[in-house]
Amino acid sequence: PPHDGPTVVVDVPQNDPDEGSIRGIESRSAVIHSLRSALDLLAEHDPDRVLTLGGECSVSVAPFTVLQRKYGDDFAVLWIDAYPDTDTGDTAYDGYHAMAVSTILGHGDPEITRLLPASVPAARLAYAGLHDGEPDALDHLDEWGLLAFGPDALRSTSEPLLSWLASTGATKVAIHLDVDVVDSDEAVLGLGKAPGGLTREQVHRL
Repeated sequence: PPHDGPTVVVDVPQNDPDEGSIRGIESRSAVIHSLRSALDLLAEHDPDRVLTLGGECSVSVAPFTVLQRKYGDDFAVLWIDAYPDTDTGDTAYDGYHAMAVSTILGHGDPEITRLLPASVPAARLAYAGLHDGEPDALDHLDEWGLLAFGPDALRSTSEPLLSWLASTGATKVAIHLDVDVVDSDEAVLGLGKAPGGLTREQVHRL
C-alpha cells in the first residue's frame, strides 16, 4: 500500500537446503542470518511502525520485538492465527515459523533470543482465532499464561478482544495475521487445512 517510509527487503539465504535440523531448528543458519538482517534494517531506519509482508510467521519476530523496546508498557500484540506458534527446540516440530510467539516472549532458543532487543510480556499478547495445534505446543499457553479467543468467541462480535486490549492500557498494537486463520472449508490458505476457523468477513471485521 502507499506509504511515506522506506521499503526494504530482508535477505533469506537459499544456498544450504541440506542443513537439516540443528538443536531443534530446521535451517538454523538461514533463520539466524535472516533475523540479523531484519534487525539491522530496523535499526538503520528506526521506524515508529512497520508493515511486514511475506514469508511465514517468523517475519513478525524482529519488528515486534523492536517495537516492544520502543514503546514498552504502551505496546500489545494481537496474534491472529489458527495455530499457537509456541513450539521450541524441545517440541516435536522443528520449523522455526512455529516458534515465532515463543521467541517473541523470550522462551525461544537462547542464541536467537539474545539477538532480540526486547521480549513481549505474556499478559500483553492475545490470540484471535486459535483453534488448532499440536499438544506439546498448546501446553505452553497455560504454562506461559497466554490468553486465546477461539473462533466461536469472535464470530458475531469483536468485543471480547477489544475489552482485553483496553485492559492492557496499551495505545500501540502490533497485529500479526496468518491467513490460515480463515476457515479452510471456505478457502485453503497458508501451509495446511484448518477447518472451523473464522470466515474471511469475520477476519476483516477483526
